Amino acid sequence: MNDASQDARQEIQREEGPGGGRYVIRLGGGAEAELSYQRRGDGPFVVTHTGVPPAFEGRGIAARLVDALIADARAEGFKITPLCSYVATQFRRHPEWQDLRA
Repeated sequence: MNDASQDARQEIQREEGPGGGRYVIRLGGGAEAELSYQRRGDGPFVVTHTGVPPAFEGRGIAARLVDALIADARAEGFKITPLCSYVATQFRRHPEWQDLRA
């Protein structure tokens, strides 16, 4: 199995902590792609970082992380403040997400 098909099967997990959390895909060999956010109470998810290891770039992994965030925002009714430049760019490219922007 090649790396690209292996990436496609990786599950996205959401990990929560007291002040925020992250969406993560474990890519194997200890490598992870993540989208990190901060949150206070019922406030918006403030997305601070999206990162994919260089060896895995260009495969749509970061977009999958953002899609998971958007799906959860729709399902759970929270808003998003995109401080991360990648997520801010995705919001500009997807006007249908503007209702989710805090």
